[in-house]
Amino acid sequence: MSEIIRTKNVVKTYNNSGNLVTAVGGVSITAASEQLTVLCGKSGSGKTTLINLIGTLDRPDSGKIWICGEEITSMPKSGCEKLRRSRIGFVFQSVALIGDMTAFENVEFAMRIAGICPKECFKRATDCLEMVGLSSRIKHLPQELSGGEQQRVAIARAIAHRPALVLADEPTAQLDTKMALQIIKLFLTLSKAEGTAFVMSSHDPEIVEVAQTTYTLKDGELSDDL
Repeated sequence: MSEIIRTKNVVKTYNNSGNLVTAVGGVSITAASEQLTVLCGKSGSGKTTLINLIGTLDRPDSGKIWICGEEITSMPKSGCEKLRRSRIGFVFQSVALIGDMTAFENVEFAMRIAGICPKECFKRATDCLEMVGLSSRIKHLPQELSGGEQQRVAIARAIAHRPALVLADEPTAQLDTKMALQIIKLFLTLSKAEGTAFVMSSHDPEIVEVAQTTYTLKDGELSDDL
């Protein structure tokens, strides 16, 4: 295992109708390869904001963030875009699959954007869909798949370009408990098989129990509560 993420005293504030709101207040965490790290807490605790900061989708007001040993906090926008394409995968609560593309095409298209050659795209997309148990569904459109199957396509897409880090924001929120735990077990399997660090947010106590590392956020700060 190696350290993939380190944050140090990260702060992010927002102006809400003239009131300064601290979404993340001085948070320091780490996450390692081959592990599932869960950020838990109630809605509004700062989980999504922290994931967006780590994923370079937003910038902190202060503090520092490292990914694979590279300090990203002051990285130019072009550098952040390159980092996201090459080192980070995303799994969203809304799945965000392209509706008129098959499962295979959704995964392959993501790799083409990352600049991977077409021959490698074909093989890797096929392999990733097999890893998530969808080898028999690769020609199906998203609307022909169940919610759990759609989320597995999104996971295959997230790992297809072999990122060091996969960030998942409430990826099981729309799934029943049984399917949610299947998705988490898939995260655990893929983290080992691919050597990837999975970092996800959740408020589900059953999911928290299976994670190797857990951080609880409350009002934007780390808390000892579960």
